[in-house]
Amino acid sequence: MAKQKMTAKQRAAKIEAAQRREEAARKKKEAAERTKKIFTVVVCIILVLALGIPTIAIMAMGGA
Repeated sequence: MAKQKMTAKQRAAKIEAAQRREEAARKKKEAAERTKKIFTVVVCIILVLALGIPTIAIMAMGGA
């Protein structure tokens, strides 16, 4: 079977579909990066609180 040539309309549709897929992949990647940054900040805040609150409590109870 011979491969048929694409018409200009088919070629344009194929290019447009590829651009839409590329844009969707880019948006998905940006969302994943943003989620990762938010997760990192939340973990850091939890660690600071988990280490800071007991330290302050010990100092207050010790009368220092």
